[in-house]
Amino acid sequence: VLLVSSSRYPDQWIVPGGGMEPEEEPGGAAVREVYEEAGVRGKLGRLLGIFENQDRKHRTYVYVLTVTEILEDWEDSVNIGRKREWFKVEDAIKVLQCHKPVHAEYLEKLKLGCSPTNGNSTVPSLPENSALFVSTTQSPGLPSSVR
Repeated sequence: VLLVSSSRYPDQWIVPGGGMEPEEEPGGAAVREVYEEAGVRGKLGRLLGIFENQDRKHRTYVYVLTVTEILEDWEDSVNIGRKREWFKVEDAIKVLQCHKPVHAEYLEKLKLGCSPTNGNSTVPSLPENSALFVSTTQSPGLPSSVR
């Protein structure tokens, strides 16, 4: 999976993502955010899950993106020096546990969603260059945000 450096803590890794613009759909926001933060384009895949945070009053939609293009320079790399790096799923979970444990939960969900029917846990088989990415938003009414 592709992780990016945090804008607040450049030595920490996070799942790329951000907020939705007015009238923007969650999937569209996710594609835009991963382009801005990670400098990649690709094909939007399945919705991995919806994660609710009652305390922060938002809902997060997490998607899988199959990367088809990797830019050498991108918006956040130029403007804030953001980095990106590919990780094996297990390694990404370990890296995220300390700084962004909720992001590690997304990857745990990825693993669980790909378990065989006999119940044995397995690392998911994803296409090469698959990136998990995130987009968040706050919305009126029921707590809502997108990952």
